[in-house]
Amino acid sequence: MFKKEIYQRRRSNLAKKFRDGVLLFMGNQDSPMNYDANIYRFRQDSTFLYYWGLDIPGLAALIDIDEGKEILIGHDLTIDEIVWMGPNPTISNWAARTGVKNSKPVEDLQPILEKALNSKRKIHFLPQYRVDNQILLTDILKIKRGEINQHQSPDFIRAVVDQRSVKGSEEIIEIESALETTYQMHTQAMRLCTPGRFEREIAGIMEGIALARGVPVSYPIIFTINGQTLHNTYQGNKMETGDIVINDSGAESDLHYASDITRTLPVSGKFTPKQRDIYTVVLNANMNVIGGIKAGVPYLDLHMLAAKTITEGLSGLGIMNGNIDEAVSAGAHALFFPHGLGHMMGLDVHDMEGLGEDSVGYDKTVKRSDQFGLQYLRLARKLETGFVLTVEPGIYFIPELIDRWQSEKRHNVFINYDKVNEYRDFGGIRIEDDVLVEKAGCKVLGKPIPKTIVEVETMCEQ
Repeated sequence: MFKKEIYQRRRSNLAKKFRDGVLLFMGNQDSPMNYDANIYRFRQDSTFLYYWGLDIPGLAALIDIDEGKEILIGHDLTIDEIVWMGPNPTISNWAARTGVKNSKPVEDLQPILEKALNSKRKIHFLPQYRVDNQILLTDILKIKRGEINQHQSPDFIRAVVDQRSVKGSEEIIEIESALETTYQMHTQAMRLCTPGRFEREIAGIMEGIALARGVPVSYPIIFTINGQTLHNTYQGNKMETGDIVINDSGAESDLHYASDITRTLPVSGKFTPKQRDIYTVVLNANMNVIGGIKAGVPYLDLHMLAAKTITEGLSGLGIMNGNIDEAVSAGAHALFFPHGLGHMMGLDVHDMEGLGEDSVGYDKTVKRSDQFGLQYLRLARKLETGFVLTVEPGIYFIPELIDRWQSEKRHNVFINYDKVNEYRDFGGIRIEDDVLVEKAGCKVLGKPIPKTIVEVETMCEQ
């Protein structure tokens, strides 16, 4: 945990945005893998962590705006539980650690909320992604099954997004800590990525590095020679000479702040000429965007900068044709760059996505496009000082998508399909960094992980 004063200040600032009602925070429960006693590694809800800092299952919390009262709700261990799990602080002890004076047993949650409802008071709650919490709130709040998230509080969502979007100095330290682990994961993968090995061997070693440092990976590792599949978590392929591997992986810090880095590696230690050409285009897009990041710039504009850089680079290779601006405006580049440039990052690797992607990445001034590729952009709004985000342009040759577009003669004026088909077995290349937005520029967070062709090849040969 941070110092309790940090959590007290966060809760106080949040409460000031509401005139009345009750703010309800649901923590997570242990989740069984295949029977009750065999559980997944526990992960606390990120918003609960942000405001309360307590990383144990079975908690809920309230901020009663009308009464000016904070209440932590939880369960004191029985002697039988202590026998199996060891001693644990009481709920009142946990409350004191996070600067809360009032604590209640779990059994009191329902009567507290029912009393508020009977008094016609508003219960503000956030979208619920865990089924157990959905069922619990459905029963307590007398909401029809399956409709709980139709009653979420837009005001609560906006208030939380406003606070969590801007990272404090203590949060940047945590993200840098996560990136130190990620540096070790990525550089070791570069050293070990050789022909004849299975993808799972390297992925397992990387996850082991994180676990040995006492932290989990921040999302399932993507380590694949089939990088044309954007979220490919299959790791059963044997790597061969001439293959390239997308390594998209990150770790959490001790306090669960995330990192998210992607590098593309040549299995044989050296990129082929064709791979070098495509890699250079992606690297240029990555660097051009980083050079343009500063407070006040819409991330949508930077996505379009990446798209234009990619289109210009592919035109230079004869893969695309015609006017660059017209091709990008038409969306022709999305055959090769079908995803968004990046997303917010913090306690969640896709920060606050559970609160609604549009609530985090869009606002009243910018609405989501329905154009293929651009519609997947998670972050489009103006950047603010203190935002942490990813920059992850890529180029992919997806045979199924190529075949569909070619059969439809889509964007024939901008795409040289004869040349494209020379790359249909290429795979994909993505390069991703984590960046802190500053007033007049930005800072790439973490110890630099090899990124240029020379740096990557040098590390792969060690």
